[in-house]
Amino acid sequence: MSNLLTVAMIDTILSLHQRGWSQRRIARELGIDRATVARYLHQHANPAKPAIAPTGSADQADSPKPAIAPLGSTDPPATAEPQAAGRRSDCEPWRAAIQAKLDLGLSAQRIYQDLTAEHGFTGSYYSVRRFVRHLEATQELPFRRLECAAGEEAQVDFGTGAPLRLADGSRRRTHVFRIVLSHSRKGYSEAVTRQTTDDFLRCLENAWWYFGGVPQRLVLDNLRAAVSKADWYDPDLNPKVRSFGAHYGVALLPTRPYTPRHKGKVERGIDYVQENALKGRHFASLEEQNRFLLDWERTVADTRLHGTTRRQVGNHFSSVERPALQRLPVERFPCFQEARRTVHRDGHVEVERAYYSVPPEYLARRVWTRWDGRLVRIFNDRLEQIAVHVKHEPGRFSTQSQHIGGPKISGVERGAAWLLGQVRRLGPHSLRWAEAMIQARGVEGVRVLQGLLNLAHRYPCDAIERACDVALSYGAYRLRTIRNLLDRAAPRQEQLPFLDEHPVIRQLSEYGQFVHDAFAKEV
Repeated sequence: MSNLLTVAMIDTILSLHQRGWSQRRIARELGIDRATVARYLHQHANPAKPAIAPTGSADQADSPKPAIAPLGSTDPPATAEPQAAGRRSDCEPWRAAIQAKLDLGLSAQRIYQDLTAEHGFTGSYYSVRRFVRHLEATQELPFRRLECAAGEEAQVDFGTGAPLRLADGSRRRTHVFRIVLSHSRKGYSEAVTRQTTDDFLRCLENAWWYFGGVPQRLVLDNLRAAVSKADWYDPDLNPKVRSFGAHYGVALLPTRPYTPRHKGKVERGIDYVQENALKGRHFASLEEQNRFLLDWERTVADTRLHGTTRRQVGNHFSSVERPALQRLPVERFPCFQEARRTVHRDGHVEVERAYYSVPPEYLARRVWTRWDGRLVRIFNDRLEQIAVHVKHEPGRFSTQSQHIGGPKISGVERGAAWLLGQVRRLGPHSLRWAEAMIQARGVEGVRVLQGLLNLAHRYPCDAIERACDVALSYGAYRLRTIRNLLDRAAPRQEQLPFLDEHPVIRQLSEYGQFVHDAFAKEV
């Protein structure tokens, strides 16, 4: 039968079971069916039942069968001789060599090959594999217990709180927040209805001020309120939680996923508050439950003699651990809201239906926004602040000039002074015409300056210089005139000299006599 095991395998099953291994683990490690493991363990626990002779036993074929009592006889049948022990493994003579190769980290397949080549081993590979498994079936090492110095560590977790019985007769479930200082086992408990990030941070902050100080590090579970992505080596913490830790100067260390023993002190503390304080109780409100928990901490939890430290918790905390805690900051953690936002095509993000600009390089990217009643702060993924705005009412846009890309700023926005500076590059005649045009036409001339600059994309600068010189000589300040001059290349208007003497022009003395005679006639 294929499901019969050797004596060595049966002994291994019984030995591992005595060491506390589960049936599932034994079956997985030995490569056999779990039902087979259960059957042999059951037979060992009930020796009255006949055991099945294991495969490979030297006396299996020749073992005497139990005698059958003759029909009608009242005497019990004769019992068979005790079954002989199974033969030893073919690998036993090479135990030392196999153990040495195991210590080098060699696999069972490699050990089998070396035994065959070096020692002339004639057994099968499977016998080597079974022998290797037997040698590797050692007892597990005990867990290492770690104790912390005063003020060094705190552990935190959530449990099930006492239900609330509301005035309308309905019931509402609660969660109990529990934090324990690892050295003195001093605890703080607070009931909440939700496990959001804000609730978690509020409870932590209340605990710090209740203790009167802050430990150096905080060991927490991978709860969603604090950990965005669980990773034993490099977890992603919620940005708000990271800012909270920086504000209070505490290092936040999530445990390995699905490893509650990494925070065993608070695990036992959760059981303690659930069983001793809240079991069988109900409250009308959260305030009532939290008042009860504060009184319970003071009168029950702090007065107990802790089973591990053998010290009274309250006295140990006040005399040893409280002086070792870090000082509290001057102010509490600022209360703000935060959310991730995508930068719109216009370079703004939306916060409570108002819009705030960000630098142009963040277009279409995800950023973090934090806001309170006064300010809106915007951060990149590395939590580096990239913009800060005064908070506006819904529907308003807050756009900072440094957040507008250069090509997106029109000349009209830049102003006449900037445009004149660009015209100066064309030449002196163009600048004189532009200045005279602005003086003559005022605000209307700003767009004319843009048009003049645009002509430089189609005409050479010296042609524009000649056209502006001619237009200025005629006192013409329309852009259309400059275009026509560029197309026609018209000459500059000649200035006529002023004539002092001419046959047609009378002397000034004659005009004076004429004026004198006119006044004389009127008199």
